[in-house]
This record gives sequence, C-alpha cells and structure tokens, in this order.
Amino acid sequence: MQQQLTRVAIPDDIEFSDLKLARDPDGAVSFDWAVIERICHASGLPLEMMRDAPEDNVASLIIGWYQAHRADGGAADPVADDLIAEAMAEDAAGQQFSHQPGRA
Repeated sequence: MQQQLTRVAIPDDIEFSDLKLARDPDGAVSFDWAVIERICHASGLPLEMMRDAPEDNVASLIIGWYQAHRADGGAADPVADDLIAEAMAEDAAGQQFSHQPGRA
C-alpha cells in the first residue's frame, strides 16, 4: 500500500480539546467530526479522505495533531495517551490489527 504525506493546517481557533476525544462504553473511539471537517477544509483535503477511508487516516491525523499539541506545551489528553500506548503495545507484540475489546 502506498503512503502519501500531506500537510495539514489546524485553524488557529481550534484547540485539541475541541475534538472531544472519548472512549465509548464499547471501547470504540469517538470525537467531534465537525472539527475534522474544519481541518480538512483549511487543509484543502476532501473530507472523504478521513471519513470514508481506512481509520488509519483519521487516527494518524489525530495522533499527529496531538503530538504537535503536546510539543507546543498543550495539556495531556488521557484518551489520546491511551490510544498511543495501545498502538505501541500492539506494535511491540507484532499485532497488525486492532480488535474491539473482548474480541481479540
């Protein structure tokens, strides 16, 4: 699979916390899609590139934004930290796919 790097612009009036990143009771991740829509618009990206594509696209956007947010002195987000730790544990175990809780 081919990967392509894309420059993303986060509008100045959007904060990482506006994403409202959360874990649902079933373990799924939820967030405010309107924030992603604004980022796509500001970046000249089609929303479908995030919404209708593999979840890795939007996950990469969120994690990259979070890392930049933290590097700029932004507050920690426990859900983002948990997602990063989960991905690192999966990588360390050689697990190529994420499973919903209780389904691994």
